[in-house]
Amino acid sequence: MLCVMALSVLSVTAASVRQAALTGLFFGLGLYLIGIRWMTVIYVEAMVGLAVMEACFMALLGALLQLAGRSRWWPLLAAGSWLLVEYLFSHVPFEGFPWLRLGYTVVDSPLAGLLPLVGVPGAGFAFALVAQLLAWTLIHAATLRRRLLGLGAALVVLVSGTVGLLVPPGVESGAVTVGYVQGNAPGGGIFGLGQPRTITRNHVAETERLAARISSGAVPKPDFVVWPENGTDMDPFLDAQTNQLVRQAVAALNVPLLIGTITNGPGVNERQTAAIVWDPVTGAQARYDKRNLVPFGEWVPLRGLLEPLFPVVAYVGAQSVPGTRPGVLPVQLPGRSVQVGTLICYEVAFDDTVHDTVRAGAQLNVVQSSNAMYVGTQQVPQQFAITRARAAELRREILVVTTTGTSGLIRPDGSIAFTLPEFEPASGVVQLPLRAGVTPAVWLAGGLELAAIWATAAGLVAVTWRHRRRGARARVVRDRG
Repeated sequence: MLCVMALSVLSVTAASVRQAALTGLFFGLGLYLIGIRWMTVIYVEAMVGLAVMEACFMALLGALLQLAGRSRWWPLLAAGSWLLVEYLFSHVPFEGFPWLRLGYTVVDSPLAGLLPLVGVPGAGFAFALVAQLLAWTLIHAATLRRRLLGLGAALVVLVSGTVGLLVPPGVESGAVTVGYVQGNAPGGGIFGLGQPRTITRNHVAETERLAARISSGAVPKPDFVVWPENGTDMDPFLDAQTNQLVRQAVAALNVPLLIGTITNGPGVNERQTAAIVWDPVTGAQARYDKRNLVPFGEWVPLRGLLEPLFPVVAYVGAQSVPGTRPGVLPVQLPGRSVQVGTLICYEVAFDDTVHDTVRAGAQLNVVQSSNAMYVGTQQVPQQFAITRARAAELRREILVVTTTGTSGLIRPDGSIAFTLPEFEPASGVVQLPLRAGVTPAVWLAGGLELAAIWATAAGLVAVTWRHRRRGARARVVRDRG
C-alpha cells in the first residue's frame, strides 16, 4: 500500500509527464529487480531483461498518474491507470507476464471479499483506489473536511470488501478422496529436476510409500491420486522406462493417477506439458495440454532470429506448444465420473485460464506445479499466494501438488488448510467436496475490467485535451498582454 501511495504522490506532483515517467521507471526497476530476483537461479541476464521490460510499463503508469493528477477525479483515474497498465503487461508482449498484480495481495486484507465478486482485476482496482484516496488526502486535504472526505471514502472502499464474504462456496454434490504425491527433486537452477528419470523414480518411490500406508489402513484409500507437473520428465509414450515406472505406480495404487508429464510433438523439435489421467486398467485416458507457457523458459519467441544471436537460449530445449482447451479432465470412478479442473503451474496467473476450469464444469480444482528450479526462492511463496487468491476468487478448495514444494490445500476463503515442507518427499490423502456453480467474478471480472479500462482511457484523453486547451488559452492571453 505504501509503495502504491509513494508512486502516486511522486508522479502526481512531478513537474512534467517526462519526470513522472522517469519516477515510474525507477519504481518499476526496484519492484521487479526485487520481486523476480528468483530468476537469477536460471539466468541473471534474463532476469535483468525482464525487469527492465516490465519497468517500462511502470514508466507508462507514472506518466498516466501525472495526467490523472490534473483532474478533480484523479483517485478514480489513477486507480484505473493501475488497472490499464496491469492489463497491458498481463497480455503483451509474448502473452504477457501477469505476476506482480495488486489483486493477488489482498487475500489477507479486508478487500479479500471482492475477489469472488469482481475477481483479481477488480480487487486490484479497489486496492489502488484506497491508496489513491489516501495519497489525495495527503496532497490536497488542506482542511479537516477534506481529510475526513478522503479517509471516509477509503474506508467505504475497504468495507465494501466484506460484501463478498456473503458469496458462499459452490453447492456441494458429494465428495471424493484424493491422494497427492510430492516426490521431491534435486532442485535448484536449470537442472533442478536432476538426471533423466530421477524425478520419475522419486515420485514412484513416494507413491509406493503412500500405497503401503493405504494398505496398512494408516490413510484411507483415495478415489484417485495426483502427481505434479513434471512428475515424469520424459515422454511416457516414447520412453519405455518411463512408461514402466508410471505403470508401476498405478499398479501399486490400483486407482487412476493424474500425472504431469512432458510429451514429444506434435511437430519436429516440439513438446507439450500435459496432465494425463492414467487408469489402472485402460491406461492413458483424458489429457490436458498447458495453455500458458513461460517465455524463454518453455518456449523461445522469435527463436529463428534470437537463437543465432544468443546461443544460450538453446537451453530451453524443444519448443513447447500450447494447448487450446480448458483444463477439465474426466476421471472415471466406479459408477461415476468426476470432472477435475487442473491448472499447470504458471497458469494460475492468467484469469481466463483459471475461470475456464469452472466454466467448463470442473467439480474440484487442483494445481500441478514444478518449482524444482526455484526451490528456496521467493518464487514458490509468490505462486502459492496467487493460488490462494484464486481459491477465494472461485470459492473453491484448491489442492496444490508440486515436485518439491510448496504443496498444500487451500480453503475456499483463501486460507491455508495445510502445507508440505519444501525439499522433502511427502504424500497423503484428503477428502474434497465436489462443487457446482460459479462466482460472479467468473462471469463479470473480464467485462468489468475492460469497461473500467476504456472509461479510464477516455477520462485521461479528456483531461489531456482540457489541459492543452487551457495552456493554449493562457498563451493567447499572454501574447495579447
